[in-house]
Amino acid sequence: MPAQPSNFKRFVEVGRVVLIKAGPHEGHIAVIAEIIDHNRAIIDGPTTGVPRQAFPYRHMTLTPFVLSKLPRGAGTGVIRKQLEKEQTVEKWNKSAWAQKREAIAKRRSLNDFERFCVMLAKKARRDQVRKTLAKASA
Repeated sequence: MPAQPSNFKRFVEVGRVVLIKAGPHEGHIAVIAEIIDHNRAIIDGPTTGVPRQAFPYRHMTLTPFVLSKLPRGAGTGVIRKQLEKEQTVEKWNKSAWAQKREAIAKRRSLNDFERFCVMLAKKARRDQVRKTLAKASA
């Protein structure tokens, strides 16, 4: 019986870009430089302010981005050059995932008056759409 093809695409591998979910660098991205064991990996984020450190898998999320041909145990300089060459940070910032995280953070940082202004803008937009649709259907 042939093996079933897997739908799983994001593997823990050297060069995989990860999003940090806990700790002082929460929300930043880093790259897996070396796999220590089944619980931890060495990550490094030279362009995002994440220092090289051992980090548990349970506190990171694997992203779809991978640095191609990154050697195992690559140093900070090699990782920085590869990130800049492949423009991985720019790709991450343009991704829907990163933009959604940024929008949520912006929404959470609004004060009461700013939330009120957003509500008024939504009401004005909704009224404009309603009037345009009524005019088009008439």
